[in-house]
Amino acid sequence: MLKIGTALFEATEQLEKERGISKEIVLDSLCDAMVAAYKKHVRIKEASNLKAEIDEETCEIGIYRTKKIVAEVEDPNLEISLEEAQELLEDAEIDDEIEIEVTPDNFGRIAAQSAKQVITQRIREAERNLILNEYLEKKGTLSTGIIQRVEQRNVIVNIGKTEAIMPQREQIKGEYYKVNNRIRVYILDVKETQRLPQVIVSQTHPRIVQELFELEVPEIEDGLVEIKAISRDAGYRTKIAVASNDPDVDPVGACIGPRGSRIQTIVGELKNEKIDIVRYSEDPVEFIVNALSPAEILSVDILSDDETSKEALVVVPDDQLSLAIGRNGQNVRLAHKLTNWKIDIKNESQMEELEQQGYAEQPEEETANEPEATTEE
Repeated sequence: MLKIGTALFEATEQLEKERGISKEIVLDSLCDAMVAAYKKHVRIKEASNLKAEIDEETCEIGIYRTKKIVAEVEDPNLEISLEEAQELLEDAEIDDEIEIEVTPDNFGRIAAQSAKQVITQRIREAERNLILNEYLEKKGTLSTGIIQRVEQRNVIVNIGKTEAIMPQREQIKGEYYKVNNRIRVYILDVKETQRLPQVIVSQTHPRIVQELFELEVPEIEDGLVEIKAISRDAGYRTKIAVASNDPDVDPVGACIGPRGSRIQTIVGELKNEKIDIVRYSEDPVEFIVNALSPAEILSVDILSDDETSKEALVVVPDDQLSLAIGRNGQNVRLAHKLTNWKIDIKNESQMEELEQQGYAEQPEEETANEPEATTEE
């Protein structure tokens, strides 16, 4: 057997503590490397009866070949005579199997070179698998990271054991990503690669808002308040629909918190992104009215309630039209995403004109002529 010293075992224990790679993986890879080196040394390609064993007490490793005890040897690589076997083991009998050490002399240098390559490869594979499994479990959750660099419009974020990529489409428009800044990101996807796993993160995903509310509002964690839907224009505005599972708990008040403390914390985390907390309702008319807040709504007419096409006509006072639609259509667009209803907004003056043109008889045809106040996917 070959003496390998205590340093290897100390190193494997240290590796397990620091990087989570088990001692068995390193020692198993060393045994595989020894067998591979032996095959190369004796110039054989296949030998299923070879194995390496490590004695941790003596800090030695050896190569062993398993042979079957037979009366007449036909293949010396697989068989051994009874006489030879009994010289090694007194009570050996025909048809028994015996392990014979075949470690060559001066094998240490050859084995060391092979072992180094195999162990390095196995450690990389083990580390990759550990990271892959860890971040697959974290997929769909929030993580805190530090910006490392910006490459070809991608932001590289250190999130612990690996670096994650935040593509341009997942970045907040107008946001300046400064190296060494700490940011909160959503783990969007994890892809297996030949090297380390590729982790994709986002700062625009609505789930970020949801998790912040879950962290700040105990009633949500306890199940008293439920988040029904979220629509987000990252960096600018979010609408979140909430409902209460307890008649004594006000869902909107719970999310705002005493003196607005909870909502202020969340807005601070989102760098002053405006948040509208909307009361959810099973009644589509009521839900649409709530979703279009803070605009005042005069009426809501359901034009179509099919699963494939949900359309509603909303009428607002003349001075509320721009507020209901929002800047660049933001308010009505977010309301549409929140409720999953296509919302056509008219003011009173527009409705009077349409009624004079026979709108009452053909409502669906006329609303199609006002695309500027209509939300679409």
